[in-house]
Amino acid sequence: MKGRIFKGYLLGIIGSACYGLNPLFALPLYQKGLSPDSVLFYRYFFAIILLAMLMKYHGQSFSLKRNEILPLAIMGILFSISSLTLFMSYNYMDAGIASTILFLYPIMVAVISALVFHEKLSLMTIIAIVLAFWGISMLNENGSGKPLNFMGLLLVALSALSYAIYLIGVNRSVLKSMPTEKLTFYSILFGISIYLIRLNFLTDLQPLNTPFMWMNAIGLALLPTVISLVTITASIHLIGSTPTSILGALEPVTALVCGVLVFGELLTFKNIIGILMVLSAVTVIVTVKPISRFIRYEHIQYKRRRRN
Repeated sequence: MKGRIFKGYLLGIIGSACYGLNPLFALPLYQKGLSPDSVLFYRYFFAIILLAMLMKYHGQSFSLKRNEILPLAIMGILFSISSLTLFMSYNYMDAGIASTILFLYPIMVAVISALVFHEKLSLMTIIAIVLAFWGISMLNENGSGKPLNFMGLLLVALSALSYAIYLIGVNRSVLKSMPTEKLTFYSILFGISIYLIRLNFLTDLQPLNTPFMWMNAIGLALLPTVISLVTITASIHLIGSTPTSILGALEPVTALVCGVLVFGELLTFKNIIGILMVLSAVTVIVTVKPISRFIRYEHIQYKRRRRN
């Protein structure tokens, strides 16, 4: 049992850290003149190939039911919009700060579920929301002391919102029981259509001219996409979704470390406090419901023992 738990946490750490490597591979391609659309087309294209190979290796079927096609198309577009707006935000703000703000998506899921599906919004959730927005207010300037670009903030907020709607849509549709690899494969397959259109059916696609560019494009598809997906899914199976979600805090931390060490991004003390507040808020969101369920379960068991 201990070995299983250790493996689950290790895979969760690997998966979250890998997802945080998006800027490590994307920013060098930007520096070579590639647009976000070209970078994401290559990411999606290579990821489709790798996921197809993975599905084939695991013996998964590629067949779809008729009622799965439209939801997959919608989820694919949402998934693609989330990627596009995040990668576009890198042109307006530090990637580490953008990745921290993106990590607000669990809070957005909680708020949308309360407003649209009338799920109860607990006091702890409200406190987490206030803490998160307070944290973001601490991120209102970059390391040089200049205010964060409004367009960058808007783009990364749209990215988080799109991903939150994607998660809600998956969990409340016929796609809920679909294997993760198959779901991601078709989401990316439908999502790549956004870049086909934006790149004028590849006539505006910028080529990968050097081995360094090819390495970054394939690395972007392999580490933050495929390996992250597989390891996080395995972690959920071994230790559950809540601990894995908490480990997801390593995603923006990894992006921040890459930004500072590799790309020379600057952080102020105020930035660091804001980042810690955002991560704390999200940790509250992903833990409060399981903890409350545990307390309620223990209370029910206690009352039963008293009656017996």
